[in-house]
Amino acid sequence: MKAVNLEKPWNISLVNKEKPVPGPGEALIRIMSAGICGSDIGAFRGTNTLVSYPRTIGHELAGIVEEIPEDNPRGFKPGDKVIIDPYLYCGQCYPCSIGRTNCCTDLRVLGVQTEGGMAEYYCHPADMLIRMPADMSWTDAAMAEPLTISLHGIHRGGLKAGEYCAIIGAGPIGLLAGMIAEAYGAHAILLDLVQERLDFAKELGVEYTINSKEEDPIERIRQITKGTMAQQVMECSGANAAIRSALDYVSHAGRITLTGWPKTETPLPTDMITRKEIDIRGARTSAGEFEEAIDLIYTKKVDITKILTRTISIDEAPDTVRDIEKNPGSYMKVVVNMCD
Repeated sequence: MKAVNLEKPWNISLVNKEKPVPGPGEALIRIMSAGICGSDIGAFRGTNTLVSYPRTIGHELAGIVEEIPEDNPRGFKPGDKVIIDPYLYCGQCYPCSIGRTNCCTDLRVLGVQTEGGMAEYYCHPADMLIRMPADMSWTDAAMAEPLTISLHGIHRGGLKAGEYCAIIGAGPIGLLAGMIAEAYGAHAILLDLVQERLDFAKELGVEYTINSKEEDPIERIRQITKGTMAQQVMECSGANAAIRSALDYVSHAGRITLTGWPKTETPLPTDMITRKEIDIRGARTSAGEFEEAIDLIYTKKVDITKILTRTISIDEAPDTVRDIEKNPGSYMKVVVNMCD
């Protein structure tokens, strides 16, 4: 079978591998679509310290069940269309015991600590497959996983209808978070330094945008919220300065969710955290949010196709990864479509 493989940083190619054989409790999936994620670009650059090499990339996956144990818990049969939950957890540690499997102390993510699925076939635990609507497109299905990341950040902050949610970073996760906030009746405020991305956000239906380079974001958020500031701030950039700014943007008794991954520590004024009584919550990957993401996509409450830059074949994937790394501003979301 064909697979997109990283032999080491900067060395990506399409390789021929043996078709995998499912082990106990596993299903064999014919992969039909796979999204290219920012973490794949980090793996290509060698800047994602969690990645081990060599490694087949890809964790945003959808496909068709080819083989599966008859006693699988969700009653799947060969021919069923599924989306893969790519976060492998141990099921034994404390976080797993309370249902927060994304915080597993031995969490393994496809394409990072274990083999990914940007290949023609993949074997995966049968109990970690999500049913997709029969008439959902393969392209839409491959974009369910990034939507779960945005959903998880919104959920961790407990966003309610009518509240203001300031979202820092207009990449795919931030844009999707803004679309989710609007879909659920909240008011999204998206902040970025690149005006083109903010203009794009307005086209997606994001209510307010702020160019942090051109205007005072604190004063602008104060104006928008009539002095209250944002009840939730979702930090999606991972930039240290942006993380620090979240404390200025959030309201008293507000919540901050940290979805972006900074490369270094961020000094924070803890006196402000105490004075405002801010809740600061990490937001890592997702847990149990795939069904909700699929519903949002399928009902068009979040029109996921609006952030799609292009679809490509698996043969084009290595060169596309190289080009995304060189020209990140030219891409929002790319899906490898293996239907043809």
